[in-house]
Amino acid sequence: MDYQYDIAVIGAGPGGYETAIKAAQMGKKTCIIESTYLGGTCLNVGCIPTKTLIKTANVLDTVKHAADFAVEGVDLSALKVDMAKLQKRRQKVVSTLVGGVRGLLRGNKVDILEGTASFADTHTLTVGDKQVSAEYIIVATGSSVFMPPFIAVEGENRLLTSTEALELDEVPDSVAVIGGGVIGVEFAFLLSRLGSKVTVLELMDHILPMVDPEVSALAQKRLEKGGVTFRLGAKVSRVENNRVYYEYNGAQEQLEAGAVLMAVGRTPNTEGLNAQGIGLEFDRNAIKTDLCLRTNVPNIYAIGDVNGKAMLAHTASHEGMVAVANICGRHEEMHYDRIPSCIYLEPEIACIGLTEPQARENYGDNLKIGRFSMMANGKSLVEGDTDGLFKVIVAGDTGEILGVHLYGQHVTDMIGEVSAAMTAEATVEELIGSIHPHPTVNEALGEAFMAAWNGKAINSL
Repeated sequence: MDYQYDIAVIGAGPGGYETAIKAAQMGKKTCIIESTYLGGTCLNVGCIPTKTLIKTANVLDTVKHAADFAVEGVDLSALKVDMAKLQKRRQKVVSTLVGGVRGLLRGNKVDILEGTASFADTHTLTVGDKQVSAEYIIVATGSSVFMPPFIAVEGENRLLTSTEALELDEVPDSVAVIGGGVIGVEFAFLLSRLGSKVTVLELMDHILPMVDPEVSALAQKRLEKGGVTFRLGAKVSRVENNRVYYEYNGAQEQLEAGAVLMAVGRTPNTEGLNAQGIGLEFDRNAIKTDLCLRTNVPNIYAIGDVNGKAMLAHTASHEGMVAVANICGRHEEMHYDRIPSCIYLEPEIACIGLTEPQARENYGDNLKIGRFSMMANGKSLVEGDTDGLFKVIVAGDTGEILGVHLYGQHVTDMIGEVSAAMTAEATVEELIGSIHPHPTVNEALGEAFMAAWNGKAINSL
């Protein structure tokens, strides 16, 4: 059968657009279908705009502490963030990157189709009043904010999602954040630095569940020092008239706030796809895929948030590369145990692999753990921030790297080194032989490797 395209990609987020470009570079006639905006959630209302706002919040904090670096004459009483200008900066950053995505797609001869796609059959998509056929179809529709049905919303509320929180024209005096995962904690940090009194309500007994508890506890302590309040083990039941009702330590409590931010996760975008109508199998509310990103329908693949495996932009992008490789006849699989995560606080958090509790569950006492405090790192002292810890978890007999959890300045730019090492299956003994430049925060990673394997770092007792 003749098809209009070799590959059709549904969704132009980071996973979708990079997949389409890779497919075109592999010689496949490719189209990409997008219903809202190029770049998807990450570029438009997620990763990029959030970090743009966080940058301003961090600059504000740096200026507030100028005297710590011998800079005098700063009138702290006059310091403020012009929210209108900040929103213009956010929009400029986003529009620049969106324009770049459009240029990349066009430059690689990927056809851009605007509209909402739904399956007519396993090889045909309906897009508006048109039909598009393709030999292979890759679903990359992303996810949306999850509004939990178990939390009743009544009355008049200033109830925010992460998208709406990015567009604030003024900073609320107080904010209740429901959810202590990455989104909730990053916004708690951001809004607190911009001047809000922030309270985080989290059902679990710790924040940031994917991060090693030792590291997340340090981050929580630093956030509390900055003015954020945490209610861990809080079970929220309803939000009514900007008042959050919750159970805490066996008692019913309530919290009134100027705004309530709902940050309890995201859910895959499958509505309107007619995915079940063509026989695609689901794992709960996500499209089920194997490690090659294939669905149960041989010519259909699903990447990114829509498959529910790891809701991170860089995961979606790599899944797309794996999907295209398999379509082109080269067998590749995803390794979900090697995906780094980054959390943009100050200091930052970056992690990959197992936490210590997870490692002990799988390896028992056959572990070696190395720690290195930022208090012993020269560059951190220069930067004026010695809060932080580098923690390395390895298999005791082989030196296999099982998990690395970094808390310190600029660590989101360092975790790629660990990801590369784990992909190459390098042992910690081999990594000790790599030279880290001085003075850098990065050299603390070498110290942590050494502490894990030899039991001692050089620059700590």
